[in-house]
Amino acid sequence: SALCCDVDRGIPGKKCGTIIVKAEELGNCRESVMMQFCGNKLDKKDFFGKSDPFLVFYRSNEDGTFTICHKTEVVKNTLNPVWQAFKIPVRALCNGDYDRTIKVEVYDWDRDGSHDFIGEFSTSYRELSRGQSQFNVYEVINPKKKGKKKKYLNSGTVTLLSFLVDVEVTFLDYIKGGTQINFTVAIDFTASNGNPAQPTSLHYMNPYQLNAYAMALKAVGEIIQDYDSDKMFPALGFGAKLPPDGRVSHEFALNGNPQNPYCNCIDGVLEAYYQSLKSVHLYGPTNFSPVINHVARYAASVKDGSQYFVLLIITDGVISDMAQTKESIVNAASLPMSIIIVGVGPAEFDAMIELDGDEVRISSRGRYAERDIVQFVPFRDYIDRTGNHILSMARLAKDVLAEIPDQFLSYMRTRGIKPSPAPPPYTPPGHPLQTQI
Repeated sequence: SALCCDVDRGIPGKKCGTIIVKAEELGNCRESVMMQFCGNKLDKKDFFGKSDPFLVFYRSNEDGTFTICHKTEVVKNTLNPVWQAFKIPVRALCNGDYDRTIKVEVYDWDRDGSHDFIGEFSTSYRELSRGQSQFNVYEVINPKKKGKKKKYLNSGTVTLLSFLVDVEVTFLDYIKGGTQINFTVAIDFTASNGNPAQPTSLHYMNPYQLNAYAMALKAVGEIIQDYDSDKMFPALGFGAKLPPDGRVSHEFALNGNPQNPYCNCIDGVLEAYYQSLKSVHLYGPTNFSPVINHVARYAASVKDGSQYFVLLIITDGVISDMAQTKESIVNAASLPMSIIIVGVGPAEFDAMIELDGDEVRISSRGRYAERDIVQFVPFRDYIDRTGNHILSMARLAKDVLAEIPDQFLSYMRTRGIKPSPAPPPYTPPGHPLQTQI
């Protein structure tokens, strides 16, 4: 199918060209392939010097047209280039159809963009999958030269040096294979949130509706509990004075049991949160590093891919231990864990955005985090003014969890941890498996 759009410059009635968007349903192919090519005796195109060759790969479409799917880098001043190996999804190369034509064009790069055509050749995924062999040495043919010169043989050759297939695994492959996702909830109980007895407080104990903390916890928690096999969540608080002696804690169990801080489902966490609000005294400062280090201690003990830890911090965003928090995040980046921060209230969240590390990778004392493990979202961006909380909370949960699969996969890939095979489907007793003969 194709979509045709006219392009204009905002001048009524003035048409400045057409953009055609063609679509084809993607095949269900999860393989990627790593390939490397070299050229030999390619045509000399530059007057002063040799050529600066590069390859352009085209996937053929169902309607017989071709679409660019990859360009190699330019190798300067040589007729015998060796291009760097590149990885491409098989869907992009041939949409999973192993016999579909793949066209490759060879060009000599020119600074002004008018690259000189050296020649072309055609192949297929099935042909390339034979790997380095005599079958994968291709003559580069320039049809114009072939038509004009009787003695013309070719414009050089391109040879496949290596071909390596990699099956793309997904977040769900690990979940199906038994990897457990362990969520820990940490809630900010500092005085900057306001007195819970006052309607202006972010922790306001309103008997008729959820406060900002409870709404964020419920919206995110009801999604994440589907990935937690036992539905038991350690729930921590930080920044409060605890009974009976009024000591300040930055890592206390919401249910009052430090030996067993687990709550049953998100409703259990909410219940423990409300109980804590009645018993603790909001204080400060706002220190993140103790709860991050708490989860990191568990993550450090399980590095075989069988478990992954996610810390959900809900906070009003005023942070006191920025340097220690950065240090904790840099250390945690090499462990099987991620951190989600939901900011509630009207504060400026510059510190949270810095911790997120999307723009600039977070660092501490000159040491950069191995990977991005923090996702920050401001809760206020998801409050629906029309009162449609169901829709807005679904959007919040989606954005909060958006980066977790990629963060999870980056840890597993860099450690070379593959998903375990999924167990066979359960067959109830008395229902033997039927096999066809």
